[in-house]
Amino acid sequence: MGKAKQTRKFAVTKKIISPKDTRVQENAEKAKQKVLEQKKAEAPRHVEQQSTALFFSHNTQLGPPYNVLIDTNFINFSIRKKLDIVRSMMDCLLAKCTPCVTDCVMAELEKLGGKYRIALRLAKDPRFERIPCHCKGNYADDCLVNMAKQWKCFIVATCDKELRGRIRKIPGVPCMYISGYRYTVERMPEAFGAPR
Repeated sequence: MGKAKQTRKFAVTKKIISPKDTRVQENAEKAKQKVLEQKKAEAPRHVEQQSTALFFSHNTQLGPPYNVLIDTNFINFSIRKKLDIVRSMMDCLLAKCTPCVTDCVMAELEKLGGKYRIALRLAKDPRFERIPCHCKGNYADDCLVNMAKQWKCFIVATCDKELRGRIRKIPGVPCMYISGYRYTVERMPEAFGAPR
């Protein structure tokens, strides 16, 4: 008997997994991300309630006597430029002002040590109002931003550009800073004494 001739099979390829198959690792990760994005889209968004003190961007809670939250560097720069804090604030706002110091600012001044003892002594002045804050840490910038968001009856006094940027994002809260040898307030039309 002769040997049977085997015919070559035409167009036969090896079986491979489709790149769209779910068993491929990349596709499984993409599917998980899609599910997470869908859950995020379906979840209710948290929208902060607008303060009742605001009339458009005008804050009705702000009025004389003004309460001014003071930051650490504002006290230091005032001392460096030889400005009396209370008198300079009154000159700027043309009204009675109460400088307020939070516990976090006080803790930061105490941490800075002997170099800033004059600033600490000034912050303990009886004309300054001490505001207790219930912060876990004592990072003063976060504390001041939270106070301004929560109460909206303060003017925040700082020379820190980053903190001023954070305060600008809060509607209805003016920011006081030192410009030249005077105090200036931004976003407050009633401040007639502030230089333009």
